[in-house]
Amino acid sequence: MSETVTADGQVTIPKDVRDQLGIGPGSRVAFVRHANGTIEIQNEEAPRKPGRFDKFLGHAGPGPSTDEIMEMTRGEA
Repeated sequence: MSETVTADGQVTIPKDVRDQLGIGPGSRVAFVRHANGTIEIQNEEAPRKPGRFDKFLGHAGPGPSTDEIMEMTRGEA
């Protein structure tokens, strides 16, 4: 497979290659030169290091029901 380089030095990455690498609009890619002269393109987006609050995401815990919230909002409770 081959692509043509534009006057600005740009090349379109074929869709099947983008799909295999998991890259899309806004993705960052890295070009790695190997000792044998070949160039490898890699998805530069490394796995994100967990943040200190990640363990709390999606866990609000038990809380009032919708009816209880509505009563509090209306001043009935």
